[in-house]
Amino acid sequence: GTFVSLMGPSGCGKSTLLRIIAGLETPEKGAVERGFKELSMVFQNHAIFPWLTVRENAAFGLEMKGVPLAERNRIAEEKLREVGLIGPDFDLSNSYPNQLSGGQKQRVSVARALAVAPEILLMDEPFSSLDSITAERLKTDIFRLFKKYNMTVVMVNHLIEDAIELSDEIIVLSKAPGTVKEKIRVDLPYPRDNRSTHFFSLVDKVRSLIEE
Repeated sequence: GTFVSLMGPSGCGKSTLLRIIAGLETPEKGAVERGFKELSMVFQNHAIFPWLTVRENAAFGLEMKGVPLAERNRIAEEKLREVGLIGPDFDLSNSYPNQLSGGQKQRVSVARALAVAPEILLMDEPFSSLDSITAERLKTDIFRLFKKYNMTVVMVNHLIEDAIELSDEIIVLSKAPGTVKEKIRVDLPYPRDNRSTHFFSLVDKVRSLIEE
């Protein structure tokens, strides 16, 4: 039920660690203890299928689990509403990815991840390819859904301000080969004031650890 950000210098292994947790890569040594039954992942580059509609993309994980068509469409449409792709006067569920903006594609990816009701949600720099306004809106929606479903979120991020704004804990990794350099508890109340002295002091602390 906590929001954790992984940060560190480029090439230190943040995304690799995330992929190992997801079971997409095998560690050369060591082990991962998985205390959860269901996880899903939001990739940096959307990773949605161009030949499927928005609804079909959102329902893909459910289809792989053998969920009947009517049920998976119901769940997919519910999640698409939650991420803002279906509204009172618009419906993008029958659109194809080439008809969507970058932010909308990332929202499809989030809807697909949420559809399987994960206990842990992994996110690999989900805002990095978006403009600042789109990223801010998506960040707000992801945090709202994190609170609603009480998931554990592990996010790789290179934007220090975003990590502090969202996270309960920030794990800073050293340069390659990456090891845990420091764990920082972010004890600011929500919603967080990103102009406060405490906020800026945390930004400086994280930046100095990464740059050392």
